[in-house]
Amino acid sequence: MENFLKPTPTIDSNNPIIIEKAQSLVGKHENESKKAVKLFYFVRDEIKYNPYIPYHLFDYHIASKTLKRGEGYCVSKAILLAALSRAMRIPARLRFADVRNYLLSEKYKKLIGGNILVFHGYTELYIKGKWIKLTPAFDLELCKKYNIEPVEFDGENDAVLHRYTLDGKLHVEYVRDYGYYSDLPFEEMLKARIQVYGLDYIERREKVIKNLNIPKNEGNV
Repeated sequence: MENFLKPTPTIDSNNPIIIEKAQSLVGKHENESKKAVKLFYFVRDEIKYNPYIPYHLFDYHIASKTLKRGEGYCVSKAILLAALSRAMRIPARLRFADVRNYLLSEKYKKLIGGNILVFHGYTELYIKGKWIKLTPAFDLELCKKYNIEPVEFDGENDAVLHRYTLDGKLHVEYVRDYGYYSDLPFEEMLKARIQVYGLDYIERREKVIKNLNIPKNEGNV
């Protein structure tokens, strides 16, 4: 269990800005469940979801840098939630899965060659003697825009992406589980994505990011 409380290269839970933010979000006398709920909703809604950040760059996954940037995608947001939780002495780990997203835009499907999101990331927290799955990826604003049912967390039960939208359309299907990790397996993740998306995947992403005017070196701030 101690492995899930230690800081790591991406889950930098000992970083002063991570500790300060976690402390500002939770009450001194609240139990782990209540603390976890507050941390979850902060990451879900205050860190905006952006699937076009340069996530082929390692620095874009470091928790403190995601916090400073104020946006991330599923993996970087999961890492931030893990870091904030570890800072509050709540055991946290990362879990990964391939998911089929039936609502992906045509632009994004063209980028990855389909609707399978390889190495989708979420967080697991150890609360009241059990591991709980949490997916803070889609912020409330985005959910309202696309009629997606928001992921809600009560402090006790799993909170993962819903299979259907609010109007009954198929949304997300989990198709492969990679298991849990104490830190981001960056090389393994990148290799898995290239294997599915193609050898020129990173080059294609670079072009998209350039067109969106996202600075490549932002992850080094």
